[in-house]
Amino acid sequence: MISDKEEQGLTPQVLDASSLSFNTRLKWFAICFVSGIFFCILGTGLLCLPGGIKLFAVFYTFENTAALASTCFLMGPVKQLKKMFETMRLLATVMLLCFVLTLCTALWWHEKGLAVLFCRLQFLSMTWYSLSYIPYARDAVIKCCSSLLS
Repeated sequence: MISDKEEQGLTPQVLDASSLSFNTRLKWFAICFVSGIFFCILGTGLLCLPGGIKLFAVFYTFENTAALASTCFLMGPVKQLKKMFETMRLLATVMLLCFVLTLCTALWWHEKGLAVLFCRLQFLSMTWYSLSYIPYARDAVIKCCSSLLS
């Protein structure tokens, strides 16, 4: 039997997620999304400066944080957290610890190689997390990668 929430469709569910109006949430989504793009461009531009790896790692982490914040405005923070800890997204959520590890390696430990490694892991975890919202996308990626490897 289909529940009432499933029958409502996506828009009413999104509207129930927060006390902000739909237009306000869309505006903040756009602000976070655009700031994420800005952080990406800024981090990439600073990469060629001395100490650029550190700046890149910091701005790359800011970019991914802005991306998560943007979706948080669409769904609401509580619903986002609940979805992040569902079993199908748990691995990707745990991998988001790379945010913290990236900042630690870049700012305190001064390990450039580890900072680059954690940036790559951030990319993979954000990709895997994002794919979890698209039906059958993870299965398609797994099949594609397995066919390339065999």
